[in-house]
Formats: sequence, C-alpha cells, structure tokens
Amino acid sequence: MFTYKDPDSDDEICARTNEIDDLALTSEADDFIPIIHAMDFAFSTSHKLEPNSLSEALQGPNAERWAEAALKEIEALIDNGTWELVELPEGRKAIGCRWVFRIKHNPDGSVERFKGRVVAKGFLQRPGIDYNETFAPTADISVLRSILALAAFEDWEIESVDISTAFLNGDIDAEVYMKVPEGLVVEGVAEGSKKWVLKLLKGLYGIKQGPRIWTHKLQTVLASMGFQRLDCDHSIYIYTRDNIRIIVPVYVDDLTLVSKHKDALQRFKSDLGAHFKLRDLGPIDQILGIKVERNRRNRTISLSQHAYIESLLEDFVSGYKSGAPLNPVATPLPAKHRLSKNDCPSTEDDVAKMKTVPYRECIGRVIWLTRCTRPDLAYTVSVLSQFCNNPGLKHWGAVKNLLRYIHGSKYLKLVYAPDGPSNRFVTFCDSDLGGNIDNSRSTGGHAIFMGTAPVVWRSRLQKSVALSSTEAEYVNASSVGRDMIGMRYLFEEIGMDASGEQPLSTEIYRDKISL
Repeated sequence: MFTYKDPDSDDEICARTNEIDDLALTSEADDFIPIIHAMDFAFSTSHKLEPNSLSEALQGPNAERWAEAALKEIEALIDNGTWELVELPEGRKAIGCRWVFRIKHNPDGSVERFKGRVVAKGFLQRPGIDYNETFAPTADISVLRSILALAAFEDWEIESVDISTAFLNGDIDAEVYMKVPEGLVVEGVAEGSKKWVLKLLKGLYGIKQGPRIWTHKLQTVLASMGFQRLDCDHSIYIYTRDNIRIIVPVYVDDLTLVSKHKDALQRFKSDLGAHFKLRDLGPIDQILGIKVERNRRNRTISLSQHAYIESLLEDFVSGYKSGAPLNPVATPLPAKHRLSKNDCPSTEDDVAKMKTVPYRECIGRVIWLTRCTRPDLAYTVSVLSQFCNNPGLKHWGAVKNLLRYIHGSKYLKLVYAPDGPSNRFVTFCDSDLGGNIDNSRSTGGHAIFMGTAPVVWRSRLQKSVALSSTEAEYVNASSVGRDMIGMRYLFEEIGMDASGEQPLSTEIYRDKISL
C-alpha cells in the first residue's frame, strides 16, 4: 500500500489515483510506493478490486458472477439491435471498446448485484464526424430533495424505477464504427480482425452523444404519454389531468415517481414498461446511493449516506477498515484556523512530496457528500477546494481534521418534517467581511429550509471585494434571491401556486447589524 506519512503525526492517509474508484485499499506496509507504480502494485496484491478486463474477471474469485453479468450485457445488446456487423468503409476509423465491471451496493453497503458493461472509447470520437451535440440535462440534487420533502409533507406516494440499459434505447445520430468487444466471437470472422467492425445503430455507454440521445428518447416517450418538461429544470416531468398529478424527476436512468394516487403510478409504470425494460423498485428506499427512510404517520422523510462515508474513510484512512482508532473532532474546521496560499509548498521537494497526497481525490469525494446530505460541511469544503492545485501540509492537515469530523458524525441524517403551516420556505443567510486573507474577498452562505431541514445550501467566495459588511451582506442576499426565485418557479410549475391554498411565502433571516 502506498501512503503519505505526516512527519508531525502518526496518522496515515491512504493515497489513491483517479483510476481507482470506490475501492478500499489496506495494507500493513509503511513503505512508500511511487504513485506511477501504484496501479500495478494494487492489482498484483489485492483480489478485492473489481476486474479491469473480461479475461481478468473470468480468472478471479467471482468468475461465475462476472460471467453471468457479461452474458446479460451481450444478450441485452443483441436483443436491442445495438449494432450490425459491417466492413469498415474506406477512410473511416473504428473506435475501441472495453469491459467495465462494477459491484453495485445498497445504501447499507451490502452487495446488490454484479454488473458488466461494454463501454465504447468515446474519447477517440472526432467532432463533426462521429458526433455533433453532446449536452444532456441532469436533475439538480436540491430539486430532488425539495420534491421528496414536499411529497412527505403531503403524504404522497414516492416510488422509483430504474431503466435497464438506458443508453441502448436512443437512436444513433451519426455513423459510428466500433471494434468487436473482447470475448465476443463472430462466426466466420477472426478475432481481432480490423476489416469487420460493428456499426452502431443505437446508443452505447461511452460514446460522446450517449446521454443526449437517451435524454431525447426518454423525452419523446414521456411526451407521448402526456408529460410536460418543466421550464425551470429540464430533467423534471409532470403529468396533470383529471385531478391526477404525477411528478417525475429524472437522474440519467433513475426515475423517481411522485403522486397522490398510487393506481396512477402503477398505470404509468405499466405504460413505461411497454417502451423500455425497467426494474420496478417499489417504494423509494434509496436514490443515488442516498438512503431514504420515511415515516408516513409523522409525515417525515430522512436522507443519509452512512455507507458512502464508510467507503470514504476506508479509502483514505489507512487501517480504518481493520478497526484502527480514528479520534473524532467536534468541528469540521478548527476555530480561527486560517488557511492561505502562503501555506502552499514553495520548493521542488515539498511539491514532489505533496504530489503523493490524494488531496484532490479526497476533496472530490467529500464534495459529493456535501452536495447530497451534509450542509454542515459546506464552508469547510469551500475553503479547502481553493487549494486543490497546490495544497500544502497545513491544508492536508485540515483535510485530516475534516475526515475525523465526518467519522464522528457519520450517523447524522437530514430529517424533513412539517414545521408550521404559514411558510413553506425559510431562509437563513450571512456573510463575513474580507475573510479570505489572500484576496480580501468575503464568503457568503445561506440555507433554504423546507420544514425542519434545508433543501438548498451554499457557501461560496464572493467574486468581488466588498468595501463594507453591508455590501457583503447585500451581495450574499442577491445569491439568496436567485435561489429563492428558482425554488418558487419550480413549485409553481408543479402546481403549488403562490395564489392557491398552499402559499409560497418566504422569510429571509439575515444579520440586521450589518445592514
């Protein structure tokens, strides 16, 4: 195992590379291994890693389960008419492909299933030849939280479905040729032949336009079923007819279904199943790896990521999985702990030493945690993210402090419960003055509550230098106003009109002294 050892501390934090995702690496060794050799070392010493190729999968300890996953993938590709075998036209190039294997986990960390995917090497595609447009919308996580909270308060049904092999449903919008995948033998064609290739007829994971053509296909199907796409968020669809309202937030291939009428949801799933192969997951218990717990009697819903936190700590704290102690701390960033660019490494030796530290990888993982369920980490992550390009030992020490705080608070949950009938949204905002010692800019933060918990939160460095605390507060209030307007538009579009029975009035609490 390659580790970084702080000369002033006995704590060791596991180093990682971008190539190793969601994998726990542990070792008793204290010896440093250069990061350039880390992948070879990891694959040669641990059988716990997910296989990197089909041949590796079939030779590993879970060969039968990986083979079953690979066969299911090939069958789905063939049944879907994803490609046809053709001779490669003169002047065209075929892109490669590879197998990607993943173990899918439940929110509690248990294994859900083994999954195999044939993924095209889309980075070899050429713009204007193999693809044109690539943009595809994705639902904002704050919008998902808001809809879940609303459904809990109103005691609506919340169910979820997963579209199997979603990207295979879109019709390709350009001529794309791909080499035959590893392990797939075509009768009469020698393995590895460059003359015969696969011409894609449908979308495939990995191609540049894959998300876009899938989104277009789903939009077309939902529109034919009477759904309309919201203007404020193109990943949210709504159906309203005869006092029936169905709200469908879409996150790539995960659909969350919200409605007061359970029979309407069943009809919708039946109709959707006529167009796509889907898995009916029933009442929601997780979304994007976030555990969802609901108490319908009290009209509450809670969101948590305990399994994700455990995976995070296992990946970055050496010995954590084997039970090594990790002392928790009370705050994510020590009081009066000021970080600046003066703490960045200035010598070549210091820079080389810090390159072995997984600073960016760790911050990236914590950002997802912060975005989903942990508003208490927002300020600390905002500060630490400013030093990703050239972090120093002091910055890394702050990251280790953050990991200790996360460890001590890993069982925290966001609990949404009704909190009075008068206001749906309550907002708290504040700002410091010139808190950044590198550029004298201020940091503003706010949280928009629905009931007892926030659905939107931000902590961000302001773009200009404020000349007074009043100016800093007004700049922050402007950011609050933008988010509030977005929330009001969202709720008005889904039928919670400000002039109806459920008003969208808003209270904003700010620092009166500064204003």
